[in-house]
This record gives sequence, C-alpha cells and structure tokens, in this order.
Amino acid sequence: MKRAPLVTLSTFAGVAGVLLLNPSGAGSPLALAGNTTGTTSGATNTSSTSTGTSPTTSGSNPGATAAATPTATATSGSATGDAVDARYGYVQVKVTAKNGKITDITAVQLPNGDGRSMMISQQVEPMLKEQALAAQSANIQGVSGASYTSYGYQQSLQSALTKLGM
Repeated sequence: MKRAPLVTLSTFAGVAGVLLLNPSGAGSPLALAGNTTGTTSGATNTSSTSTGTSPTTSGSNPGATAAATPTATATSGSATGDAVDARYGYVQVKVTAKNGKITDITAVQLPNGDGRSMMISQQVEPMLKEQALAAQSANIQGVSGASYTSYGYQQSLQSALTKLGM
C-alpha cells in the first residue's frame, strides 16, 4: 500500500509525457490542416465554373447596390477541390451542384501508393460520398479505419464547395 501513491504519480507523469511527446505534430490529422493547397505528385487543379445570382442594383439609384438577400443563391456548376496531402497519398474531389444542392461528388484522387491504401480508398469512397450527399455539406463524420483519407476528403470537399460559393 505504500507504493500506491508512487504508482499513481508515475502513471500520471507517464500519460502526460506521452501526450507531450510529439512536439512537431507530424503525422497527426491536425498537422495536415496547414497543407491543403499543395498540388505536388501529379496533382492537378481544375478551375471551377459556377453560375448563380448576385445582388442587383436598385432601380431608383443606379450607383447603389441592393443588400444581399437572406435566401440562398441558386448555385449550379462544378468545382474541383484542392489536392490534400492525407499522409498516404493525395485526396481530391470534384463537386457538382444544381440550384444550390450537391448532386454528385467524384473522387479525382485517392491514396493508392500501395495495395492497402488502394483497398481502403475503394472501400471508403462510397461511404464518404454518401455522407456528404446526405449532409449537403463538408460536415461529414468520416470512416473509422480511414481517418487520414476521411480528413483529406472533407478538406477537399470544403475547398470545392467554397469555390462554388456554397
């Protein structure tokens, strides 16, 4: 019983040490957040096309612009998101929208550097697409066992939606 406080203190110190051990943050999904615009390793970005409504000018004063209406713009078109380095390869998606609603998401790039990455990508892509179409946004849960791919998918999807103005 005399060792119980020592064991408790040692356990606490060990846990704190492990949590502070990774000073660079390399390899964590949060560390990847800063690298969402890089397009190396054959990654290509396609320019976006979108059409929608914009504020119009008032009829009585041609120099004044009308305030933006609170209704959503009817955005239509498609845009390719940024290629996101998701540790095991790049993730990039293309979003198609019609009247402000996401109608299709196509994976342009998914990690495929080795057999395991390719297998994971093929399995999780339909699940990620289904989540995004159901949410009608980049606010997806991701897929367990494919954290990096899910993170890259979400970031590229958000980039494409931003390009579309959604």
